[in-house]
Amino acid sequence: MPRPITALSHTEPDANLLDALVKVRRGCLGVVVLVSAVILAGWALPGLDRILPNGWQLMKASTAIAALMSAVSLELSESRRSRLLHLVSLVLAVLVMLLGAIVLAAYVFHFPVGIDRWLLVLPGPGSPFAGRLAPQTAAGFTLLGASMATIAARTRVAAHLADLLAFLLFLVVLVLSSGYIFGAIRLFDFSPGIMTSPQTLLCLALLTAVALTRRAEHGVFAIFLRRGIAGATARTLSPILLVLPILREVARARLIQRNVIPPHYVTALLASTATVLSILLLLYLAWRINDMETEIRDLSLRDDLTSLYNLKGFTLLAEQALRLARRAQLPFSVLFIDLDDLKYINDQLGHGAGSAYLLETGDVLLATFRASDVLGRVGGDEFAVAGQFSPAAVAIAEQRLQAAVAARNIEAGRRLPLSLSVGFVTSDADAHDSLKDMIARADRAMYKEKRRRKAPPD
Repeated sequence: MPRPITALSHTEPDANLLDALVKVRRGCLGVVVLVSAVILAGWALPGLDRILPNGWQLMKASTAIAALMSAVSLELSESRRSRLLHLVSLVLAVLVMLLGAIVLAAYVFHFPVGIDRWLLVLPGPGSPFAGRLAPQTAAGFTLLGASMATIAARTRVAAHLADLLAFLLFLVVLVLSSGYIFGAIRLFDFSPGIMTSPQTLLCLALLTAVALTRRAEHGVFAIFLRRGIAGATARTLSPILLVLPILREVARARLIQRNVIPPHYVTALLASTATVLSILLLLYLAWRINDMETEIRDLSLRDDLTSLYNLKGFTLLAEQALRLARRAQLPFSVLFIDLDDLKYINDQLGHGAGSAYLLETGDVLLATFRASDVLGRVGGDEFAVAGQFSPAAVAIAEQRLQAAVAARNIEAGRRLPLSLSVGFVTSDADAHDSLKDMIARADRAMYKEKRRRKAPPD
């Protein structure tokens, strides 16, 4: 049977990857719901706080509620959900965005919002805003809500806006994460008591990952989910490019702190390492692009069914082989091969069986001839082989081919046998026959052989 060909499959999302992402997203949302629910219960239920780990109160109830609403919104926005659930998802996304925006505005313009009283949170020690989202947390949830509200945008302007919001959300979460890694969280604080807790950062990071993978199904980030070389390259390089700058700065801080080598050598070492890694990444991209060019060339020169060269590919490579043979003063032969009775096979067994016979003919040719020979399907039921054969060698090759066909017929036990008619022509080393002329002569020889085999005996 013919192998199925999917049109433009490299531009479509990888179905297996999409299925895996659904499971990953559910896992991320499950963690967010669990963490937020436990924190919210600790604030709302007296006595529960005594069994929770130390530091649980760093994540405020307002933050836990925002995280819970975000998780529900993202789950309800999945494409398989009903229109009503999508509307609920949109309402929750807008509420999260408004909550973050109001708190952020309260910090910027210094007006009270009473959010502590709204969410039944008692102010704690060390901060005048114990129940309020930290400003950077509020900025994150504002962008998260806006991103969730536009997560399925398809029109051009809305899609660009959604991609921009998703990118800004990723940037904010990356800055907060880097702040913890570098121990520079105070760079983002208004006061020591206003900071993004580890629980909050975990929830924000997971929610951002879910939002980005959801947005990647529609927008500019879709390249990460596609099949083929482009998608695989993007998925391979993105973690490397994400981690390398952070590792570089961590290494710089540790080397300077330990005073192992002078600071100017630290800079030189890290800059040189970054240069080498950049060159390695460049080489990787170059090889991937080369593979892609090879794949594109093969798609244009190969027959979809048999994977042999098509007429264009056969002509191009056979011409080159002919020139090489003449330069080396070697004989060159062309075999023209016809699959007998293909129309009768299609009429009796169906076109699927006819395609199977064509595919099997290609397999027999690949098994019979050398890797250096040029093999092609040059017509509906016509094949050709070109290579450096002497007349004796090409006659032996034809005998090998017919023997392979006979062996296949014995093994298969099929109703209609596989039958090939073969004609060939050889050009001497000092001849000047063109490839076109040789193919035409081999074609005539093949038809002469076909008529001889079908002629009744005397």
